[in-house]
Amino acid sequence: MEIGQLKRRDIITLLGGAAAWPFAARAQQTERVRRIGVLIALAESDPEGQLRVAAFRRGLQSVGWTEARNIHIDYRWQSGDAERLRTFAAELVGMKPDVILAGNQTAVLALQQANNSTPTVFVQVVDPVAAGFVASLARPGGHMTGFALYEYSIATKWVEMLKDLAPRTVRIAVIYDSASAAPGHLPQLERALSPGMQLVPSSVHSRSELEEAIKRVGSEPNSALIVLAGPLPAIHRDLIVMMAIKHRLPLVYPFRYYPVAGGLLSYG
Repeated sequence: MEIGQLKRRDIITLLGGAAAWPFAARAQQTERVRRIGVLIALAESDPEGQLRVAAFRRGLQSVGWTEARNIHIDYRWQSGDAERLRTFAAELVGMKPDVILAGNQTAVLALQQANNSTPTVFVQVVDPVAAGFVASLARPGGHMTGFALYEYSIATKWVEMLKDLAPRTVRIAVIYDSASAAPGHLPQLERALSPGMQLVPSSVHSRSELEEAIKRVGSEPNSALIVLAGPLPAIHRDLIVMMAIKHRLPLVYPFRYYPVAGGLLSYG
């Protein structure tokens, strides 16, 4: 879902949800090197992060922007350490790039805390209006624009899929990263429950809390699990998949990279 355009700037849509950025219309004939900051709340070694960056580079090249010729890209990666992420955000802002790509919601929050006023394009964000990143979908205003990942109403589909997969389910646990906007899904999940079903939300802050939450779900009969979007589940997706298999939990994920890692299914 594309958010409206920054004033007098074109947004170039890059395939794969990798990025969009607002200054390509100014390229014209000059070869002045433009500077891009990229902030991603994943480990640099994370395969999913590398796929996104590769797509971002291909998209730039397809419209004439090439590293070492007319652009320079400063990457900052950080997974699982909110303080370090804020440090990197401030560092990128201090470099005064032409534009910043925020790779997910946590990165946008870190940039906001860094008093960022640089033109910023975000991806992997849920409900940017409610999060306070833009004024509206049609007219973002300010210095930010980008792409909304999905609407909260998609959560009803996850419940429907679990009902089909495991008709005996009476308890659906929902695990989400405390630093994400995922709790916005909870009212939609509640409304999608059938009579007699119970929703059990669990906010997690660390790998150990994530592991403990899945163990609790696995110890209860007729239980299923939904994992919501957020950096912590993404970082530890191999652990989540392994534990779901171990405890024989029907589990629906928000992104394809979970089934790629061995998970049951995703819908997004």
